[in-house]
Amino acid sequence: MLELKGITYKIPGEEKEIIKGVDLTFEQGKFYAITGPNGSGKTSLAKVIMGIYKPTTGSITFKGEDITALEIHERSKKGIGYAFQYPPRFKGLRVLDLLQLSSGIDERKAVRGYLRQVGLCPEDYMDRDADASLSGGEMKRIEISTLLAKNPEFTIYDEPDAGVDLWSFDLLLNVIKQKHEKEGLTTVLISHQERILSLVDEIILIVGGKIQDIGTKDRIWPIIKDVVGCQWYKVCRGDIEDEADCRR
Repeated sequence: MLELKGITYKIPGEEKEIIKGVDLTFEQGKFYAITGPNGSGKTSLAKVIMGIYKPTTGSITFKGEDITALEIHERSKKGIGYAFQYPPRFKGLRVLDLLQLSSGIDERKAVRGYLRQVGLCPEDYMDRDADASLSGGEMKRIEISTLLAKNPEFTIYDEPDAGVDLWSFDLLLNVIKQKHEKEGLTTVLISHQERILSLVDEIILIVGGKIQDIGTKDRIWPIIKDVVGCQWYKVCRGDIEDEADCRR
């Protein structure tokens, strides 16, 4: 459904590559997780897919169409959605406005269900500004409700548990999973949570901006725990300068 070929990314004006020659294919209807250590390039890769960052080299194809040069709003119209790790705030824009913009539905009654799905009472939130008056967990749920309203075919959720309490996390994870299964969407979760990794069809392990491995939890989880985990520590500590030296 979506294919990356030879993707590299460098912050403009800097020499260091954050993403290094990534080739990756996401299949229609599969449930994926992207995991790896902090600073490995997980979020940068997601933002390249969404068009927030422009790749330095390489191409992105979505449903057979080259979208490498498309802007964020153009990719959104094609059916790609992205939920930030820390959702942006919008001073002067109500929660209702966000849902109406996402769904294209003007009627208040029609958009209430999206808030109910994520455990928020519509009457308490629809007329509130989507600004700093809302907690991180509230904004996370509101952002996910806008994606439910938009209904993209390919969706990336960046750290869906960030800033969310245990009860809300359980609810949101179930909503995402049910949405994925019911409509046969392609869903990608960026996470370190073992519980999330146990739910997906495939785990993509990224280390140092490169795809280290791809597979099921049964195969990838032991690599994370027994091999990569201890070697990441050595890299961070400075015992090993190049992560390539860590591979067995």
